[in-house]
Amino acid sequence: MWKVTRFAASSLRRSRQLSTAIPGPCIVHKRGADILHDPWFNKDTGFPYTERDRLGLRGLLPPRVISFEQQYARFMESYRSLEKNTQGQKNSVVSLSKWRILNRLHDRNETLYYRVLIDNIKDFAPIIYTPTVGLVCQNYSGLFRRPRGMYFSAKDKGEMMSMIYNWPAHEVDMIVLTDGSRILGLGDLGVQGIGIPIGKLDMYVAAAGFNPQRVLPVMLDVGTNNQKLLDDRLYLGLRQPRLEGEEYLSIVDEFMEAVFTRWPKAIVQFEDFQMKWAFETLQRYRKKFCMFNDDIQGTAGVALAGLLGTVRAQGRPLSDFAKQKIVVVGAGSAGLGVLNTAIQAAARMTGNDETTANKLFFLLDKDGLVTKQRNNLDPAAAPFAKDPAEIDGLREGASLVEVVRKIKPHVLLGLSGVGGIFNEEVLKAMRDSDSTRPAIFAMSNPTKNAECTAADAFKHAGDNIVFASGSPFENVDLGNGKKGYVNQANNMYLFPGIGLGTLLSGAHFISDGMLQAAAECLASYMTDEDIQKGILYPSIKSIRHITTEVGAAVVRAAVEEGLAEGHGDVGYRELKHMSKEETVEYVTRNMWFPVYNPLVHEK
Repeated sequence: MWKVTRFAASSLRRSRQLSTAIPGPCIVHKRGADILHDPWFNKDTGFPYTERDRLGLRGLLPPRVISFEQQYARFMESYRSLEKNTQGQKNSVVSLSKWRILNRLHDRNETLYYRVLIDNIKDFAPIIYTPTVGLVCQNYSGLFRRPRGMYFSAKDKGEMMSMIYNWPAHEVDMIVLTDGSRILGLGDLGVQGIGIPIGKLDMYVAAAGFNPQRVLPVMLDVGTNNQKLLDDRLYLGLRQPRLEGEEYLSIVDEFMEAVFTRWPKAIVQFEDFQMKWAFETLQRYRKKFCMFNDDIQGTAGVALAGLLGTVRAQGRPLSDFAKQKIVVVGAGSAGLGVLNTAIQAAARMTGNDETTANKLFFLLDKDGLVTKQRNNLDPAAAPFAKDPAEIDGLREGASLVEVVRKIKPHVLLGLSGVGGIFNEEVLKAMRDSDSTRPAIFAMSNPTKNAECTAADAFKHAGDNIVFASGSPFENVDLGNGKKGYVNQANNMYLFPGIGLGTLLSGAHFISDGMLQAAAECLASYMTDEDIQKGILYPSIKSIRHITTEVGAAVVRAAVEEGLAEGHGDVGYRELKHMSKEETVEYVTRNMWFPVYNPLVHEK
């Protein structure tokens, strides 16, 4: 029998409850074909005859009862057959075909879908999440078959408080919200950006054990400035330019008020908002609602974990992180988020102020090195702009290769969204780094927007580098039995644990301390042996265990900062007196796991 975990019994009538032994019954208010059409209750041919009689299903299904294990094996056989039959076809065609077969299962049988996803997360995460999700978003209007999540638009102003009650779940723990304005590195995709919240929440379920009946993907459609979409006859969103200024903020305000009026304990993750709104909304709502921005805070945490790992790879103590020279390419929300978090960490390690810590960090955007001489300097980038007097030999707008040659950085980190910007000349310049093991982080998604490939990085920058990327690349054969390891510096290592730890702590505010605890937990997860090989992040196969540890670290940080209030029947006092091991166990037993529960009909 499949191992299962436990939820509070008081929610039994609302969702499939799991126990540590025998799956408990789930009460349903449907019968017959209505059950078969509900992916949450549907077991396909897995309904035993007792349930078929009890629920009015006899005669609506083929007579043979197929076990969960047999259904699982049959799906995997179909998937492997698809892989075989699409060999030699374009990557985009193959990826979309894989997404379709998984999406059809999701539409039909959620229990089987999530079990397949959990067990095969390394293979399926790139399909339901980055990089394939970007391709899905680009083609979403054509791929659309059935609605998933909720859509709030500019046309709904004044109606959102009533609309929020159209969602059938009585409780919602996690919401992922996008306005589609900056989907990955693909730009404004309007309403088609809904694919991102759907993919993110699948990762919350698979990696963190969120109950899929208590998550909600949301698209906030305020129009699009993408003329190609406006001209597309299949486009499903509002055919109008994006709202701006106070008109835009009033829509987001109304949505947030509606959400937290109905579900005051929910967590909202902002995803893929263009930079000006990413920072604005984070500052506007962070202390009022339980929310975070994964592009700013999640990316920064994952990057910080990797940066700390590069210090270990040099054989130096973590305190030497404050001595690392780091060049960040990309002044969007992610790049600035990484800079801010890294500078905070360096300041904390040395006891210096952030102004002092900032001296070894260098920021470049599309116009080159950012200095205080920049005309129309973006206010968000201003704290990181260099004083020309402090960078002898470099000018305002200096090119990337000029900066790398002059600074000789320990780390070159890209969040530019510009594929190939780390060209051969730049990578060869990294050979003269002051580090014994230079680090190159090509973190932009999807794959085509990566600043360089893993193969090019090892070829031009040298065999001794440490390499990380946002999208997956294969390890590189360096010859003579040596291997160049590729680290996927993807937010999936952190955001599920941040969300889970916040939920189980009962905190109503996600503090910098909670976020840094998550990053430091991830950084310390790897063994010294792995780090010396250049492996900074664990295998995605271990994602549920990683999330458990990160979630527990977030709970402990919330308790230490006095932000925790408890969850369910576990109060603040119980959390406060838990040991580290007991906190991990507490997180583990609150993680949902897919299993067929017996169904009992009630009128």
